[in-house]
Amino acid sequence: MQRGKVLFIDTAHPVLTADLTGFGFQCDYFEDYNREDFIRAIPEYCGIIVRGKITLDEDFLSKASNLKFIGRVGAGMENIDVGFAESRGIACLNAPEGNRDAVGEHTLGMLLMLMNNLRKADNEVRKSIWIREGNRGHEIKGKTVGIVGYGNMGGAFAQRLKGFNARVIAYDKYKFGYSDEFVEEVDMETIFTETNILSLHVPLTDETEYLVDDSYLKKFRKNIYVINTARGKVLNTSSLVHNMKTGKVIGACLDVLEYEKMSFEAIGEDQLPENFKYLVNSDRVVLSPHIAGWTHESNFKLAKVIVGKVMDIFV
Repeated sequence: MQRGKVLFIDTAHPVLTADLTGFGFQCDYFEDYNREDFIRAIPEYCGIIVRGKITLDEDFLSKASNLKFIGRVGAGMENIDVGFAESRGIACLNAPEGNRDAVGEHTLGMLLMLMNNLRKADNEVRKSIWIREGNRGHEIKGKTVGIVGYGNMGGAFAQRLKGFNARVIAYDKYKFGYSDEFVEEVDMETIFTETNILSLHVPLTDETEYLVDDSYLKKFRKNIYVINTARGKVLNTSSLVHNMKTGKVIGACLDVLEYEKMSFEAIGEDQLPENFKYLVNSDRVVLSPHIAGWTHESNFKLAKVIVGKVMDIFV
């Protein structure tokens, strides 16, 4: 049974193409297409598979006369005008269930690396520098971990903290009644009062863009560690650096940065933002290139989640 054509704007795990083809879809991927090419082609398609190559805004979606679904192979939907799409009867599907385990593990790994000085110590030992006292670390046990945003990613991180005997608290503006063996649901005032380690797991929206700024950080009663594996623009880098310099922020784990769209390869080191240079040169910062959800296993699981959600629409 021929169900229609699906346009792959980005690459995905081969199982996604295989399963959709087996389900009766024709799957097309055009490696050299740009935005205008996709706009010309889109009227032929009932489905789109996308990660982040282009923005599916009102202008683009208004040309998609036969579109039934958009499959975002990932969690964030900020590159899709979901409201406009849904007003046209287009189902918007994402797959946070597919990479939540990867994000939970990566977040914990970054935190352990930071609190135990592993980046600094590793670099020193490789240079035959043997410093023990200067690399004395801190334990997660006994600390209070405050999670802001308790969806798939926040929940996965909380689950992985269970064996560390830390107090794990969480605030989510849009979710209630989720206290369980892994987490205690609290209000934001409790987050500000009790947190030692802040972990951000909110989507990027108009409401959360630069949510964590100078005034936000100054509301914490204690000096804190900050972890951001959500989206770069949730955290104001200038405010983070300022509060690291004052001591309010003890250290930071950053898988995402607000500079991500900048091509660092195309500019000289002397042209890099000063705040970014501060982070790069700090022993109190652990950085990774937006790979928290980027494992071999999550690549497969993301694809399977999207297939399942597409099938739910067409069955």
